[in-house]
Amino acid sequence: MTILTILAAIFGFGVIIMIHEAGHFFVAKKCGIRVLEFSIGMGPAIISKQKGETKYSWRILPIGGYCAMEGEDENSDDPRAFRKQAVWKRVLVTVAGAVMNLILGFVLIFGYVCLESPLTSTTIAQFRTNDAGENISTSSQWLKPNDRFISINGLNIYTWQDISYALQNDDCDTFQVVVARDGERVTFDNVTFLNTETSGLLDFYLQRDEKTPLSILSHTAGYYATTARLIWISLIDLISGKYGFHDLTGVVGIIDATTTVVNMSETLREKLVTMLDILGFITINVGIFNLIPFPALDGGRLVFLIIEAIRHKPISAKAEGMIHFVGLAALMLLMVGITFQDISRIFTRS
Repeated sequence: MTILTILAAIFGFGVIIMIHEAGHFFVAKKCGIRVLEFSIGMGPAIISKQKGETKYSWRILPIGGYCAMEGEDENSDDPRAFRKQAVWKRVLVTVAGAVMNLILGFVLIFGYVCLESPLTSTTIAQFRTNDAGENISTSSQWLKPNDRFISINGLNIYTWQDISYALQNDDCDTFQVVVARDGERVTFDNVTFLNTETSGLLDFYLQRDEKTPLSILSHTAGYYATTARLIWISLIDLISGKYGFHDLTGVVGIIDATTTVVNMSETLREKLVTMLDILGFITINVGIFNLIPFPALDGGRLVFLIIEAIRHKPISAKAEGMIHFVGLAALMLLMVGITFQDISRIFTRS
């Protein structure tokens, strides 16, 4: 099953890249831009076929892909060249990849929620007790059953995962908690969460929601918001220095971690649920990461387009191309370093 899981993880990652590049490809075609090559993967081509004006390639390294367009990073006399098109068309093409990833993420999370059982709400069902029926929960001094969490220490609560994240990642002993109670918002300062027997912070149980089309959509939207926010918080923590290079994981590490987690699941249904959850997280991550305003990323190209729209004059193709080349080189060096780190972790663990 491990080999099948690895192949499934690689296939899933390939689909995520393909969806991203397909977004650029189809929008470029609709905008009349000449697409020279549509490639999944990097490095030497395994399969390559010319069809019409576009070459389609499957390359050996599953670490990315690209949609190469005429006149993207250089001047071209072709009227269908990328840089010859109106700014709004180029903006649509540039953001299309990330948008497709974000849409795919919603679809995958929807599938995850449909298969997940049960649906856990953000409303307190009851507090923990010991075998003698005695209350061992400190938060019951402030909170009551049927209270629905709205925020903890300013973090809006969309899912039960948000509750766990807020309690376990804030370095504090007490919390400001806002709940919905009897149709009103109630705020409590200096709330403590503690199971006095186990010293765990989750000293309460949450209610389960009945599965209906509306509840499934609601949980999907909530989990989507939770995932996107967690990725954004992680990026900010990385930039601020809270996390360093050794905390990063690349394609090899992702596939390894995915294989490990999926193989821990016992049934085929559980494996599928886990795979959908992980792939949903990855594709949303790819979408958000690509919108970062860094050269060679879609966000970096978007910055140049915004500058052009403001000054009504494009930055020279040579200058922009050089900046993107430097950015791409830096990203490739980072990917190589992370890949070696991932491989080293696998051998060290073995």
